[in-house]
Amino acid sequence: MAVSDHVPVPGTEQVCADLVAALPDVVDDAVRRDIEPASDSAAAWGQPPVILRCGVPAPTGVDPTMAVLEVDGVGWTSVAGSGGVFFYADDRVVGVEVAVPDDYAPEADVLIDLAPAVSATVPTSQ
Repeated sequence: MAVSDHVPVPGTEQVCADLVAALPDVVDDAVRRDIEPASDSAAAWGQPPVILRCGVPAPTGVDPTMAVLEVDGVGWTSVAGSGGVFFYADDRVVGVEVAVPDDYAPEADVLIDLAPAVSATVPTSQ
């Protein structure tokens, strides 16, 4: 499975590698897939794929007054995209983005499965 090129923000590589190593094999019944090129900062599950990228810059168009979805200790801001929703962990020192296709509803089920790994490996910014 091809995942678009992603180069983590400099200085985030170790946190991202720790996160990717801690991610579950299954999210919302979708099984983790190999990605090409192999990456220590990205992971994917299912078809269509749920894609997690670590070490991303803060997304554009996110208003700090937007509602934050709190899932098991991780705060996520969402931005609708074509064919799905992008979630950004806005309370972490390293940016984590999860692209969830419309096929996975409710999207929060994916976040519930990912939250423990994010909490355990990516420090909060507060």
